[in-house]
Amino acid sequence: MKVKWIVSISAPLLLIISGATLAQDDHLAWESLSKEQQRVLQPYSRSWANLEPERQARLSAGANRWTGMSRRERNAAKDRFQAWRELSPVRRDAIRSRYLEFQRMSPREQARIRKNYERYRHMPIDRRQELREKYRQMTPDQRQRLREKMRDRAIDRPTSIDRKN
Repeated sequence: MKVKWIVSISAPLLLIISGATLAQDDHLAWESLSKEQQRVLQPYSRSWANLEPERQARLSAGANRWTGMSRRERNAAKDRFQAWRELSPVRRDAIRSRYLEFQRMSPREQARIRKNYERYRHMPIDRRQELREKYRQMTPDQRQRLREKMRDRAIDRPTSIDRKN
């Protein structure tokens, strides 16, 4: 009777302990990071064990990317991050929303947008300013019609992929 009681108590305890151990296995030990990763992630060294495994994985991957960058790429990344931090929360949410919308688009639509962006980026500055001002002066309805017209024009125009077939 005593043995059954001990087994009935110890079995759930062993499951709980093993479950906790498995959950801890998801965590990435600070010591398992490379020296370069530890240097980059030094601000997290004291709280590393308390971070969620997913966050640890993202930080570790980011540290890997960082260590592989040139000085110029790092400076550009710092500048972009600083600009991001200076945005209002509302603006950041709008950007995230547009990014997710872009991700849901077909590859063809994404390519169209990238191509238009590159074309815009290579325009003379005065032409870009002129287009921005013209767009700002449009009513929301006019803007919507313009977007639809541009979308329809892109659909009607064969792409380089279409021409090969």
